Amino acid sequence: MAASQLSAAQFAEHGRAAVERAIAANTDSVAAAARLVADSVAADGVIHAFGTGHSQATALEIAGRAGGLVPTSRIGLSDLVLRGGEDRSVLADPLLERSPGLAKRLYELATPHPQDLFVIISNSGVNNSVVDMALEVKEAGHRLIALTSLEHTHAVPALHSSGKRLADLADAVLDNCAPTGDALLPMPDGGALCGVSTITSALLVQMVVAEAVGILTAEGHEPPVYISANLPGGFERNAVLEARYEGRLHRGGF
Repeated sequence: MAASQLSAAQFAEHGRAAVERAIAANTDSVAAAARLVADSVAADGVIHAFGTGHSQATALEIAGRAGGLVPTSRIGLSDLVLRGGEDRSVLADPLLERSPGLAKRLYELATPHPQDLFVIISNSGVNNSVVDMALEVKEAGHRLIALTSLEHTHAVPALHSSGKRLADLADAVLDNCAPTGDALLPMPDGGALCGVSTITSALLVQMVVAEAVGILTAEGHEPPVYISANLPGGFERNAVLEARYEGRLHRGGF
């Protein structure tokens, strides 16, 4: 591809194709994930979203946003500082997400209940903290949804000592259909430009939310859904719903 062909229109074309692939590839997975979400919410559970690096963007798509479910909590490496008492300097390590042994502490800081569900997001699905968290979650008896790129995860070596990838440990796997390396547009020097995983992952999250709320409604439950805090009465309404889960909703920071 010549440099002159790199354009907004070119990315839109490839991005649209990636969205269509993700929709087509995840029909059964979205249904399975939505069933897990609905079951957890109906049992007074909380959905915990964990991602490192840019996968935090998808965790934000799950936890605490307008149009989303109220019983949602975000786990992040920053919890080690904000809630775990570590010095902020620990976050300066660029390889922190690959460090073994972090997951147990992060899991404990999340204060999960038995009926809680976990969603772990990782494009590669192979870093130690992600696989450690998945193992911790499953050992504790929780159901787990993985959101990953199946193409990428099977194109790279498993880094965890168990030989496992995130997708190997999940009860439902959502494939964001991002290419290996995430970026869509080939560069003249052999690199690639414009990541797509955040777009397709956000799409899949909202598809699961829509399906789960449909299940809850059909089964006679009143789904606890946020409205925008910037609508009249929105903040007050949301606060009433959040009070049902007092002390269980953590939203991270920086």
